[in-house]
Amino acid sequence: MARTKTTFDPFNAIAEPKRRALIEALVGQELTVNQIVERMGWSQPMVSKHLGVLKQVGLVSERKEGRYRVYRVNADQLKPIQEWVIQFEQFWSDSLDHLETYLDEIQANEVNDE
Repeated sequence: MARTKTTFDPFNAIAEPKRRALIEALVGQELTVNQIVERMGWSQPMVSKHLGVLKQVGLVSERKEGRYRVYRVNADQLKPIQEWVIQFEQFWSDSLDHLETYLDEIQANEVNDE
């Protein structure tokens, strides 16, 4: 089975760590490419490449401000990813509860052995 192209699938797009870092840098603020280059320490072509992918899948949008293009995160487009991840919340919560119970039992046994 062929892999879905990164530019069509938000899940594939955010699989790249640099793109996740880029989204995190844009959360709650708008930045130009030059500002992103400065903050991330990446080359301008690298920033532009990753912004292009994120734009194609709708996770980032741009607007023109004078001669600059300003980028921001489209948080609404992250909703399907959040909904997919949240299904595992109960699993992890239950797992941590079981771990806590197990650790309490171990500590109780150690106290009884003393």
